[in-house]
Amino acid sequence: MTIKEEDIERLRQLLEEPARKIVIVAHVNPDGDAVGSSIAWRDALQGMGHRVTCVVPNKYPYFLDWMSDIGSVVIFKNDEAGIARRAVEEADLIFCLDFNAISRLEGLSELIESNTTARRVLIDHHLAPGPGFDLMFSHPDSSSTSFLVYSIIERMLGVKAITPRMAESMYVGMMTDTGNFSFSFLTPALYRAVAVLAETGIDIPAIHNNVYNAFTEGRARLFGYAINRKMEVMHDGTVAYMSLLESEMRRFQFQQGDSEGFVNYALTIKKMKMSAIFIAHRKFIRVSLRSRGDVDMNLFARKYFNGGGHRNAAGGKSFVSMEETIAHFRRSVEEFAAEGHLG
Repeated sequence: MTIKEEDIERLRQLLEEPARKIVIVAHVNPDGDAVGSSIAWRDALQGMGHRVTCVVPNKYPYFLDWMSDIGSVVIFKNDEAGIARRAVEEADLIFCLDFNAISRLEGLSELIESNTTARRVLIDHHLAPGPGFDLMFSHPDSSSTSFLVYSIIERMLGVKAITPRMAESMYVGMMTDTGNFSFSFLTPALYRAVAVLAETGIDIPAIHNNVYNAFTEGRARLFGYAINRKMEVMHDGTVAYMSLLESEMRRFQFQQGDSEGFVNYALTIKKMKMSAIFIAHRKFIRVSLRSRGDVDMNLFARKYFNGGGHRNAAGGKSFVSMEETIAHFRRSVEEFAAEGHLG
């Protein structure tokens, strides 16, 4: 990953005026990387003297509740006081973190678009960024947006500017978006960054425990149900999928984030090349896709589910029934394989 010096200089120019009003916004269903990169970048900007508000479209998973100062992140869906709306309307700069198109913000999209004077800066690692940004740090070869934020801070401010809270936040993002450092652009530069974060004194075992060992009993039972009762295997044992209806999730007291990681489990099977999970929501079905090696989930998601993402991790949506969604997926897999994309 190489960040251009001219982009760093343009960012410096945008931030050189003191006390700018800034909004940082992350994607729908914010994960560890979205939240971690946002908090760290907010702290960096506040350290430069700017007024910063972090906004997410809806609630982050409960296993991130422990993160330092996460309570100050404004949840747009629950924002009865209108804090997010006022912040966006008054913003001089809007930073868009961990997503590649403003249209993907659902209810927040119109609000962002309504501010026609604020400069928009993208900091993201997904493929195919959309239009509408004045400056883009778009690096699909970065393992996480948190690592990208780290790299920008390193270039602009130096690593001495990284506080323990910033380090904790960026570590959460780096850890979660790489599957605890098991996949996705595990470069020497990433591990050097982790060493710098560790030197601030953060408690890495505690962070891991807070994220990966803090689920509810209901989540554990839902996972067992999904694997035992709902996982289907096809295409000679190389593709698996699961589906969960709202009624099934209610049986296990489902909370936002409880299905996190379910889609990855099938890939622990030796022959498996591709895994999918379909999660029913009130108005649509969320499609999550994972793969190993050269099986391109970004291509599959864009072609069949109007989505996108990374080569080995992508997603999309379906607006038909679960039965129709699964039938469409099965047909799509066979077509994808016939075209030579499953190896």
